[in-house]
Amino acid sequence: MSVVIDRTARTDAPILDVLAERWSTRVFDPETPIDEAALRSALEAARWAPSGMNYQPWRFIVARRGTETFDRVVSSLMGFNQAWAPNAGALVVVLAESETEDGEARTWALYDTGQAAAHFTVQAHAGGLATHQMGGFVADDLRAAFDIEPRFVPVTVIAVGTLGDVEAAEEGLRQRELAPRERRTVAESLLVDE
Repeated sequence: MSVVIDRTARTDAPILDVLAERWSTRVFDPETPIDEAALRSALEAARWAPSGMNYQPWRFIVARRGTETFDRVVSSLMGFNQAWAPNAGALVVVLAESETEDGEARTWALYDTGQAAAHFTVQAHAGGLATHQMGGFVADDLRAAFDIEPRFVPVTVIAVGTLGDVEAAEEGLRQRELAPRERRTVAESLLVDE
């Protein structure tokens, strides 16, 4: 039986519970299939993220564990990510449309796509799913695997699924998962605050 671990952030000011409780795990249950309703809700939340001029520059590749699509995404992952991410119920590649088909630059595409990814992770958490966003992937491998047009920029790969048993994880991974959650203070992030 797995132990329930409280990973709630200790905040200096009140924030929504769903934000304080959301954290990025690397321990997923390798047996439980993805909760399709929760996944659809997370994608719906991403759909409703704000975007400049309502361009909605985000695109997604959704790969469920056990499929060829999933294996192609896993093969694009780098280093340590290949060790733990295959246990996730799904991997979601998040891409930004950095320019239109006519070559017009979409200046805010990366920013807007980041908001869509954030909306996805918060809704996924609210729906009982665990997530972890990764920057450790080879974009050119994803481009080749899925014949992605150059105007689409792979931004992140999100592992999503059911939280696994942290206590049963390999020692090094367990230590990383149980390490204190830390952030610099708000004051350290403020360049100007008058």
